[in-house]
Amino acid sequence: MAAQGWLTPRRRSATARSVLAGEAAAEAARKTSQQLEQEREEEAAATRAEPAEPDFPVVGDTRAAAFFDLDNTVMQGAAIFHFGRGLYKRKFFQRRELARFAWAQVWFRLAGVEDPEHMQEARDSALSIVKGHRVSELMSIGEEIYDEYMADRIWPGTRGLAQAHLDAGQKVWLVTAAPVETATIIARRLGLTGALGTVAESVDGVYTGKLVGELLHGPAKAEAVRALAAAEGLDLARCAAYSDSHNDIPMLSLVGHPYAINPDTKLRKHARDREWRLRDYRTGRKAAKVGIPAAAGVGALAGGTAAALALHRRRR
Repeated sequence: MAAQGWLTPRRRSATARSVLAGEAAAEAARKTSQQLEQEREEEAAATRAEPAEPDFPVVGDTRAAAFFDLDNTVMQGAAIFHFGRGLYKRKFFQRRELARFAWAQVWFRLAGVEDPEHMQEARDSALSIVKGHRVSELMSIGEEIYDEYMADRIWPGTRGLAQAHLDAGQKVWLVTAAPVETATIIARRLGLTGALGTVAESVDGVYTGKLVGELLHGPAKAEAVRALAAAEGLDLARCAAYSDSHNDIPMLSLVGHPYAINPDTKLRKHARDREWRLRDYRTGRKAAKVGIPAAAGVGALAGGTAAALALHRRRR
C-alpha cells in the first residue's frame, strides 16, 4: 500500500505564483484573440475597398469601345495576302504580279518597319489588281475568300476578348491597313460593330486604282481612332486597343487600356516598360523565341505563294 501511495500524485494547493501564471496566460490569450480578430477585419475591409484588379470591360459603359488591329492580332497572317490568294485563284492577275506583291508583303512583315519603297510597291500592286473592277464584285468575292482562307485563322483568345466587350454593351471596331471592304466583311462575320480600313477611291462603284489619302497604317490608325471616337462621343481614356505590332504604338497610346497581343519584340518591351497588359495566343517554341507576330503571316505568305506558283505550273 505504501508503494501505491507513492505512485499516486498528490494534490497541491495553488500558490500565488501559479495563480499569477494562469491569469497572465488567460489575459494574453484574450488579447491575442482580439488582435487576430481585428487584423482579419482590417484585411477584409482592405479587400473590399481595394480589389486587386477592377472588372474590365465595365458593363454598361457605352462611352467606352474597343479597337482591334487585324493582322496577327485577330487573325493569323495578313488579310490582304489571303485576299490576294483568293483573287489569284480567280485569275485576277498573273504569276509575276503575285510574286511582286508577295515579296513586298514579306519584306514589310519581316522588317517590321514602314519602308517607303516596299510600302509603295505593296500599295501599287494591290491597287493595280482591283483597278477597273466594281466594288460590289470585290465584296461578293471577299465573302467567298473569307470562308476559304480566313475563317479558320481567327485567334480564339482574341475573339474572346472582343466578345467580352460586346457582352458588356460596348462597340468593337477592327482597325487595319487592309482594304475597308475586306475589313468590313471580317467584322461582320465576327459579329463586331464595324471596321476602319484603307479606303480605295471608286467612281460610280468602280475602283480607279487610287487611294483616298494613304494606307491606314501606323500614325494613320491613331488618327482614325481619334476621329471615330469624336464622332461616336467616346471617352478614349475608357477605351481599349489591341495590337501585335510596335507600329501601332500611336493607337495603343491613345487609350486608357492598351493591350499587346502576340507582340513583336519592340512592342513587348514597350508594353513591359509601361506595364501594359500582354496576351500571347501563339503556340510553339518558334513564336516564343522569335517574338515576331509576323511569323504566322510569313509562313502563310510563303506557303500561299508556293501553292499559287505550283497551281500555275500545273495549269501550264
